[in-house]
Amino acid sequence: MDELVKTLAEVEREKGIERDILIEALEAAMLTAARKKKGLMADLEAQFDEETGEIHVIEFKTVVETVENPDLEISLQDALAIEDDPDLQTGDQIGLLLPTEELGRIAAQTAKQVIIQRVREADRANIFSGFKDRKGELVSGTVRRIERGNVVIDLLKSEAVMPYREQVPRENSRVGDRLECLVLDVREEARGHQIVLSRAHPDFVAKLFAREVPEIYENIVTIRAVAREAGTRTKIAVSSRDSEIDPVGACVGMKGIRVQAVVQELRNEKIDIVPWSADPVRFVCAALQPAEVSRVLVDEGAQRMEIVIPDDQLSLAIGRRGQNVRLAAELTGWKLELSSESKMNERRAIAYESLGRIEGLGDLLLQTLYNYGYQSALAVAEGDVDVLAQIPGVERERALELVEGARTAVASEDAEAGIRMELARDQAMRDRAIVEAVEGMADKGKELLGAIPGVSSALIGQCEKVGLNDPADWYFEALSIGLEDFAVRFSLSDSRTWVVMHGIEKALVDAAQGDWDLLIDSPSADDVTTAESEAHEDELETTDHDGEAVEVAAGESDGDRSADPQVAEVQTDEVTSEA
Repeated sequence: MDELVKTLAEVEREKGIERDILIEALEAAMLTAARKKKGLMADLEAQFDEETGEIHVIEFKTVVETVENPDLEISLQDALAIEDDPDLQTGDQIGLLLPTEELGRIAAQTAKQVIIQRVREADRANIFSGFKDRKGELVSGTVRRIERGNVVIDLLKSEAVMPYREQVPRENSRVGDRLECLVLDVREEARGHQIVLSRAHPDFVAKLFAREVPEIYENIVTIRAVAREAGTRTKIAVSSRDSEIDPVGACVGMKGIRVQAVVQELRNEKIDIVPWSADPVRFVCAALQPAEVSRVLVDEGAQRMEIVIPDDQLSLAIGRRGQNVRLAAELTGWKLELSSESKMNERRAIAYESLGRIEGLGDLLLQTLYNYGYQSALAVAEGDVDVLAQIPGVERERALELVEGARTAVASEDAEAGIRMELARDQAMRDRAIVEAVEGMADKGKELLGAIPGVSSALIGQCEKVGLNDPADWYFEALSIGLEDFAVRFSLSDSRTWVVMHGIEKALVDAAQGDWDLLIDSPSADDVTTAESEAHEDELETTDHDGEAVEVAAGESDGDRSADPQVAEVQTDEVTSEA
């Protein structure tokens, strides 16, 4: 059986399976084969003989006077015939060696299957134990096949799988490609182990930098955080334990050689390396690079920051589809809200207006309240007196006065808001009634315009050219752009515009049968006279232009006839001959 010993040594060397495990597998296989032959009730035991290199199967039986169970008992007479032992007596146990030839072909095949199964299990156990401690490490392998979007990678002694969700978008892998991946997980399942790889995980980038940057490997430079959108962009925050070593410069390397090696492995994915800071504001400002930051408002309780960005830098700070600010928020762990300086100025003006309603509130205290997050009188009215008293320069008694004054200001704001709402509702009802009245007037719009002082046919023609066809169009256009702009647009004097629009408004209100105050005040008699005079001049100019056009046309006709008398004579002769 030297062959068996050699085989065990070879398997142990190639598969890395311990010899004891292989021997145990062989013993179990022989025991299974013997049970196939002797049955399940037999008391069997398999033993490996180290000296001979053979596996013996021994059947144990109890010596009895009368055999009742042949599988477990043997008569004293038969036992003495097998064992030449005069001291043998009933109750003793003897071991009978089973010849391997008696096991048969089927039993031998079963033993073979058991050995193969045990060797496979041992092999899997070795691979699992070898990889379970390698989670988070980089490994290289060759793409063997692609199954349902999952990439199966050959790691020489084992196969690993890279699920679709752990692959980089738009990164196509082909059979035979050599890939470097991160060992994401090692799972032990009923059908064996499974090694899960990833190229999309943020730690993959961190491990690549650790390999390329010696300072990271030596723990001089530390990767504090990584935020990644695989395939497009990654932000990485680094710090240094040595004040003389720049962490960002160490990661970039001479002429960018270190970071370029990582970018090449990531197939041209953009990488932003930012310095980490214990100060959250500094860290967030660095994370938003390359955009500049004007001001930062911090809400530590909600873990939120409002970042004020110059108007020309806002799109840069947001990034394409919000990618830059999204990665910055993920990198820093803070909720970030971006605002432009112009929008912030508008908000500050509104806040100052609301806070300014609080009686006795000076400019300095107003700005202090705004800086502490009170952006309206309502915020002060609903604020905690004890919290207000903690603001520098505000004592408890002063805080009580501020809250009381803010409540009065809020009541005033609510009253004004109610009035504005009522006015807006009345205006909406008024406009709707005017529109309905105009729709009911059908084709009487020009007739109505003609009766209004200051309106000429020339002005009606000008308005029709730009789509203003009825009195309501004129009225709403003037209200939307303003009377002055309306006058400039149609080359009218202020007096004439005032007179025309007052007349249109009065006519529309009368047509709607509404009892509303006119928005445009009544013009004076002089303004009406001026408007009618200008309209009359328009009419005269229009008449003069029409007359000149007629005369010019007549002159051209006479000139044509007198220019060629021969043609006229020929035409006359032709008419005569025809007659």
